[in-house]
Amino acid sequence: MSQPSYGPLAEALVGRGFAVLVPERPGHGATGGPYLEDQGGCEDADYLAAGRATAAALRMAIVAMEREPFIRKDGAVVVGHSAGGWGALALASSDPRLIARIVVFAPGRGGHAGDRPFAVCAEQRLIAATAVFGRGARIPVTWLVAANDTYFAPALSSRMAEAFRAGGDAVTFRLLPASGGEGHWLAEHDDVRDVVGALALPPSVAPGRTEGRASGARR
Repeated sequence: MSQPSYGPLAEALVGRGFAVLVPERPGHGATGGPYLEDQGGCEDADYLAAGRATAAALRMAIVAMEREPFIRKDGAVVVGHSAGGWGALALASSDPRLIARIVVFAPGRGGHAGDRPFAVCAEQRLIAATAVFGRGARIPVTWLVAANDTYFAPALSSRMAEAFRAGGDAVTFRLLPASGGEGHWLAEHDDVRDVVGALALPPSVAPGRTEGRASGARR
């Protein structure tokens, strides 16, 4: 899988004073290596294990960034997309001193099963796993999905967010207008600039300063 740049998203965050890291998780990209996030088969997908493996990689990236002298040490903003967003949800019970806010664009696994729009592997297992991630959530989550997302459609995304909310009431769900030909890729489109502008993110530093909170996104 090639690494998306998330250029418009990164630029919008940098414009608000954030330092941005786009981590490449194990098993992705040119360096390859073992893929640690396998969910298994379609009908018996282990979404919990897959999400926790993603979360572990994201946590390592955050810790590595906090060692940098130009990064503030009082909480990162994690921005995740699709499978990266699914892993970000698994971080919601983390120490708020490490992560201040989580923003997810159409989080999930198993979408487009068999390359079919709106088909999701073991949908009920995905919803149940979402509820587990919501239990004990201590970090505010903003959940975003475009109206024309065919991987995790708004109706399914809303059910997942409700399942997450039942565990800790720490999520805000927002349905966004249609974006491009496939709303699942909103996080990579220019439309995302307006989305970031409307988010109530923790205060960072003034644009142009050399210090900022760490923020990252990964599909």
